[in-house]
Amino acid sequence: MSMTDPLADMLTRVVNAQAVGKSEVIVPSSKLKLAVCRVLQAEGYIADYQLKDEDCKPQIVIGLKYYNGAPVIDMMRRVSTPGRRIYRGKEDLPRVTGGLGIAVISTSQGVMSDREARASGQGGEVLCIVS
Repeated sequence: MSMTDPLADMLTRVVNAQAVGKSEVIVPSSKLKLAVCRVLQAEGYIADYQLKDEDCKPQIVIGLKYYNGAPVIDMMRRVSTPGRRIYRGKEDLPRVTGGLGIAVISTSQGVMSDREARASGQGGEVLCIVS
């Protein structure tokens, strides 16, 4: 059976792994998931990620990050879903927790954080919010 929302599955796996104190989590790979991992690492929400290509099924190993024993990621939520796409212009991009969190945006220039999208004058699909 195919999965309807693979990105939501990745976000759920990361939150669940952090809730039980895992050091890393393995998710099936895709270009979109790699781009989201790149943004999360650049913003400091995950320690690292790497692509493993074993058994003909590429997977992403995500290294989770903790601060004083507590997970760095407090909340991750999918905004745009396959059944309801949410697009925002550059003026209407969401500010998460008053600027303390990020929104991951898929623009015509690639996947980037809301800060990067505002700086480059891009709007796009709001994939998820992280704080």
